[in-house]
Amino acid sequence: MKIEIDNLEPLPGAVDGRLMIAGPCAAESREQVMATAKALVGSGVGALRAGVWKPRTMPGCFEGVGEPGLEWLAEAGRATGLLTATEVATAAHAAAAVDAGVDIVWIGARTVTNPFAVQEVADALGEHADRVAVLVKNPLSPDIDLWHGALQRFYAAGVRRLGAIFRGFTAAAVGQPYRNDPRWGVAFELRRRIPGLPLICDPSHIAGRSELVEPVAARAMSMGFDGLIVECHPSPETALSDAAQQLTPAELIAMLGRLPQAFGESTRIGESELQDLRLRLDAIDDELIRLIAARMDVAAEIGAYKKGRSMAVVQPRRYSEMVESRVGAGEARGLDADFMRTLWAAIHEESVRRQLNT
Repeated sequence: MKIEIDNLEPLPGAVDGRLMIAGPCAAESREQVMATAKALVGSGVGALRAGVWKPRTMPGCFEGVGEPGLEWLAEAGRATGLLTATEVATAAHAAAAVDAGVDIVWIGARTVTNPFAVQEVADALGEHADRVAVLVKNPLSPDIDLWHGALQRFYAAGVRRLGAIFRGFTAAAVGQPYRNDPRWGVAFELRRRIPGLPLICDPSHIAGRSELVEPVAARAMSMGFDGLIVECHPSPETALSDAAQQLTPAELIAMLGRLPQAFGESTRIGESELQDLRLRLDAIDDELIRLIAARMDVAAEIGAYKKGRSMAVVQPRRYSEMVESRVGAGEARGLDADFMRTLWAAIHEESVRRQLNT
């Protein structure tokens, strides 16, 4: 059955259609949650986030404080006027969050990977669709259908305050500085499929390191995302989870001040057909650069192998066969043969340079 997602309601806390969510990766204490909330008042942040259930890869890691964290969130929300947000992964989590008055819940990447879990949570939240908004993170792998399908399940359950969070994919490509692989094109494909869906970027999980959060956030906002969800902690060095990627509240506020497009009149994804096409080109270019960099890394490994065996760097027969196969593959996809030869000559020249410098 085809499910069309349309006629969505605005997300709570959005300013001019943009939503800014910030707070600690995990709620660790009442004092920590309250201090973060108070520091964010007046910053432009609309919702305070904090995880109370933390899905960890390895047992024995900090897995959250559970329901007491919901009480801390609720108290901080009442004290500051901020909306509250947390992750839910089961029907029981969903019920507890709704009962505690949480305004926004998100479905994590691990949960989205399992359609049975998604359906269970969707059914639970659908019963309270008038009380909570739902954001769905992309799955761990770049499976657009899995992400789209998860959103459809919540929509079919009756959720109309619905949005998506783009957090990149596990794991980042070799040679890339980020924790997660930001294949922006997957996010743009989701927007193409669901034009009216709010799309929020999670620069913290893409970056993996605090010094990279701002460049990722700036890129996302320049590409027209509808908001950010950023991790910040009063003392990141003592954080019980994801310490390396969390900003202090002061750092977050300073970053937001350098991102005026987050609250201004910048073009958003899908505002015009031309802008949408340009954004898709940007995403494809990002992917091309990532792949070329990965290819050069392999070329360097080949160079080391040849050097260790006193082999010639340039092998004409191999080069000729490679070019002809690439030209043929390009022609099969409608690319001009001369263009392909010029392109591959440039790529091969750089590969040779890498091999000689190994």
